[in-house]
Amino acid sequence: MATRGKLPPLNALRAFEAAARHLSFKAAAEELCVTSTAISHQIRHLESLVGMRLFDRTPRAISLTEPGRRLFPVLRDGFDRLAQAVGELSEVSHSISVSVTPAFASKILIPSLAGLHDAHPEIQLTVDATERLADVARGEVDLAVRYGPPADAASPALAPGLRAVPLYTDRYFACASPAWVAGRALPIAAAQLPGERLLSYAWKNPALRGPTWPRWMQHAAVASFDEGRCVLFSEESHALQAAIDGAGVALVSNLLVSRDEAAGRLLRVCAESLDGLQYQCVSRADNPKIETLRRVEGWLAGLMPVAE
Repeated sequence: MATRGKLPPLNALRAFEAAARHLSFKAAAEELCVTSTAISHQIRHLESLVGMRLFDRTPRAISLTEPGRRLFPVLRDGFDRLAQAVGELSEVSHSISVSVTPAFASKILIPSLAGLHDAHPEIQLTVDATERLADVARGEVDLAVRYGPPADAASPALAPGLRAVPLYTDRYFACASPAWVAGRALPIAAAQLPGERLLSYAWKNPALRGPTWPRWMQHAAVASFDEGRCVLFSEESHALQAAIDGAGVALVSNLLVSRDEAAGRLLRVCAESLDGLQYQCVSRADNPKIETLRRVEGWLAGLMPVAE
């Protein structure tokens, strides 16, 4: 590799490029937020280093000498390329890919995206809404919102090199639409629910021991319950929508349906509730976008109130 000769100071090169572009020491000074005297000093310093005049100076104007005309386009193009490269790096560092479940995307993330843009307009978010667990360790996504045991509880350790940031813990309630509730007195006794149409969904990772109707019934001391009578969905978001549409009673996270409850689309039909698990942000500890990731994590953490 060829060695690079000693370069003049960057301040002197910037002063010359700005003055040559504007053909004005005053305009260059305004652009660089310095005084005209400072610009003149930097250019004289550069001229002394290269051993030739770069500007012809008159009381009313300046113009480039022949050496100045040769140097200017080289510096102009160099600074333009440098600005472009830094801009591209900045754009990449602010582009975050995030993996979430369809339910989390539709109920929490998507309704709040305008707030992210208002708080951090520089961040570009790519959302992958899927039940599949993205391989964060291999860099499939920058960030995954996972649902599982609290980070400080006994749970399978994260893969080496990953970090987890707790977001919020939820509770599960039996909820139904106002149309389903019509004519019924609330709250309904838990023992009555096994005779109703219950909406359920399959947990993709049974080892998590996530909230299910059998666990809710056990917690509510309901002795007789046939899970086989439940309407089973492959995705949580489908069960939630079916409940909103009046198809039956779903066991739902208070966080996922907070907007639906506030809007009156869902009602809690029983007093009993079941502890949920914890939402966490998982990312690689060595991700070069760590500062942007922290801003996204902080924004996500502020979306939900403490579970009720």
